[in-house]
Amino acid sequence: MKVQFGFSRIELAHGDITQQHVDAIVNAANADLAGGGGVDGAIHRAAGPSVMEETRARYPLGCPPGDAVVTSAGLLPARYLFHAVGPIWRGGQQREAELLRSCVRRCLELAAKHDCQSLALPAISTGAYRFPIDLAAENLLDEIRKFVDGAPRSLIVRVVLFDAGSYGAFARVLESFVDR
Repeated sequence: MKVQFGFSRIELAHGDITQQHVDAIVNAANADLAGGGGVDGAIHRAAGPSVMEETRARYPLGCPPGDAVVTSAGLLPARYLFHAVGPIWRGGQQREAELLRSCVRRCLELAAKHDCQSLALPAISTGAYRFPIDLAAENLLDEIRKFVDGAPRSLIVRVVLFDAGSYGAFARVLESFVDR
């Protein structure tokens, strides 16, 4: 599914984020930037050990929730890897939506800063961090739409979803943008 916003486009894809040929891939990282399971583990395995070495050297204190940092992409088919730290879901009263939007916005800002024309990101915080998928889809896609709508240059933002249920949740939200 693809929706155009001015010069830019938001796409949804069902598949493996490590196989996306884009300028930057977003990793759903933890605050220690220490690697882990899920998307984070898959990305680090595919990228190779050089990414973890670079991350430790450049960001020894990690990265707080709501922010993102950049490294090379290692063996991934991209130039950059953006390590985005989303919030852990604690019932919705601990600024979780705000922090999710913030880390997505930070990735978009990093894409602009590094002259990226394409970016692939996962459903940040919806795995081990338990952010409800429907609420994540609304916040993540709305933040992307706000950033790209009316932007002066082209950016393709591809949200790569691992399972059909997540794809369906994101597709419902993206379709609702067309009707607005």
